[in-house]
Order: sequence, then C-alpha cells, then structure tokens
Amino acid sequence: MHLFISAGEPSGDLHGANLINALKRIDPSIQCSGFGGDRMEAAGSKLLYPLTKLAVMWFLHAILNIFTFLRLVKKADRFFHEQKPDAVIIIDFPGFHFNIAKRAHAQGIPVYWFVPPQLWAWAGWRVKKMKKWVDHVLSALPFEDDWFRQHGMSSSYIGHPYFDEMATQKLDPLFMAEQRRHFGPAIAILPGSRMQEVTRNLREMLEAAAIVHTKHPETRFLIASFNEAQAEVARQSIAGLKFPVEVHVGRTPEIIELADVCISVSGSVSLEMMVRETPAVIVYRMGRVMIRIARLLKKCKYITLVNLLADRELFPEFATDKNPCQQVAQQVTDWLDDPAKAEAVREALREVKARVAQPGASERAANFVLAELGRKTVAKSEAA
Repeated sequence: MHLFISAGEPSGDLHGANLINALKRIDPSIQCSGFGGDRMEAAGSKLLYPLTKLAVMWFLHAILNIFTFLRLVKKADRFFHEQKPDAVIIIDFPGFHFNIAKRAHAQGIPVYWFVPPQLWAWAGWRVKKMKKWVDHVLSALPFEDDWFRQHGMSSSYIGHPYFDEMATQKLDPLFMAEQRRHFGPAIAILPGSRMQEVTRNLREMLEAAAIVHTKHPETRFLIASFNEAQAEVARQSIAGLKFPVEVHVGRTPEIIELADVCISVSGSVSLEMMVRETPAVIVYRMGRVMIRIARLLKKCKYITLVNLLADRELFPEFATDKNPCQQVAQQVTDWLDDPAKAEAVREALREVKARVAQPGASERAANFVLAELGRKTVAKSEAA
C-alpha cells in the first residue's frame, strides 16, 4: 500500500511523523511519500519537497511564494497520475491542501484530512470545497467534529495528535535540575515556531517581561526557540537587557513545565500548557490591515484552543495591532501577586485536560484510514 501524506508546517510535520509511525506499526510494508519535513522523513516518508521550510502565514507571504506552491501542486498532480497512491492524507495548511485535494479527487484517489483546518473559526464557506474534494475528516476537537457533521461533511472525532507527542515526551533531568537550582519564579516566553511569529511578537513579549521584572525583581525569563536561527534572533533581541533572560533551543516542554506563567503566541502549544497546567497569557501581534481582516472573518469567541475547549477565557488573549505589553505584564503580575488566582486557572486546566487530553489520535487515524481503504478494496473486488 502506498500513501501520499502532506504537511506544510512544523506542527504538521510532527503529526505526520506520528501518523506514519502508527501506520507502519500496523503494516510495516506501507510506503509513504509526500511533502513535509525532517520528522516525516525520519519516520520513513520519501519527501518530494521539504514543504515545512516554507511555513508561511497570511496573504502577503502566501502571495510571495505563489509560484513555488503552484509548482508543487503540479508536481503532486504528476505524482498522482504516475504513481496512483492508494490514498492522500493532508494535514492542516488549508490554502495549499485544498489544491492537493482537488487534484487527488480528480484522479479518483480518496482524500483524508488529518487535523483539519479551523473552518468553524474563520471560513465556514470553504466547507463546500471540502465536501467536493475530501472523503473524510479526522477531527481533532469534539466541537469541530460536531460542526463538520452539521455542515454535511463526513467526519470522525479521533482526538488531537498533539497529545500523542506529549505522552511520549521525556523531560531532560539534567536541564530540569540545573534550572531548579535558580531562585525566583520562572516566566516562559514562547514566541512561536515560525520565524514570522518570532519577529512579530518577541519584542513586545520582552517589553512585557521588563515590566514584570520591575514589579517582581526575583523573576527570571526563559525563551523557548524552535531552532537555532530563531534562537539567534532571540539572542540579538535580549542583548543589553537588564534582567535575567536565557535562550534555549528544543527545550519547550521543559520550559513550560518549569514556568510559573507563560507568555505565548497562539497555537497548538496552548494544549501543552494546558496539559502541564501552566497559566498563560496569549499574544498575537498583527498588522492593522490583518487585524481588521481577522476580525471580519472570525466566527468564534476565542483564538486559543484551550479557551475554545473550556468555553471560557482561561488564557487571556491579546490579538492586536497595538503593543499589548502593558496588559500582558499586568496579567502576569496579577498571577504572581495572587497565587490563589493562578491556582484557580490550574484547577480549571485540570478539568479540561481530564476531558480531552487523551493520547492515541494517530493510532485511531491510522486504523480508520486502513479500514476504509480495506473496505474500498473489497467493494471494488465484489463489483468486478
């Protein structure tokens, strides 16, 4: 059996790798090809292009890469025609993957969307395209599954694959021990996994940190960088600061676990902060035009997954075109000043975690896809 799997972002690369591992545990002979990143390649996928290196956001950046995307869509189309994989599995990254789904559907290849785009939040009209070109959605969130079903889409709730990764994470004991020798509350700064997020948000996060440190001189700050290039941006940003800030690469789980409070961009990392029961303030800085467009498109109360799952604002959100450092700092100091408030947030996080943080999504997705393909094979044989 040959599957084409495509992911366009670092988180999708992670989920794709876990899915490939789950598929191969069921059937080691399965072949995987597609677009993705280093983790998918390490799991056994033949990469036709390292798509996650683009990891673009918003319209302008997509336009700047339009010719690359068009070339990759044509490459996938040729691959579908020449190799005829048994199924196509796409992971989030909607703008590009709608085109991939359309090409696969045109050639009669079943399409499954693993971790679907959040159409319920900002683009409900696009479900019409999904119904035309996608055979089944493997929904990551319970309310998401309900929404797709209500809009006529075939969907199964399998849970969020981020919890699969968390279930296997092992914190570095030496790093944890070294950090715990330091005095004072640790504040995590999580500027995101994309360079655009880092350059857009880190400066304001550090301004908020400076205010917090003025009010609480015992605090120290840990920046979690996704890769060395982003770490170098962070090191340049903290040069000359008069309060303790450290930059670490590949230590996001440890830093969240160590933190008393997180200052973070929005994204699936909020699920990790939920599982580790760490209060967080969410920052998402956008340009004035983008914030207006986002407000027009937004169809749900919150931008943060944890708040959506809780149906209330556990993590205060600041999605804005203005500098939110004062409000962010005030929220952090409120929690530091009143530990009971912070503990109330942790208790609420424990409740949501108990309800939704169940690992096994990758295994459930793999079993579903292989069972569906098995049924299609039987149906074809009987028809013949």
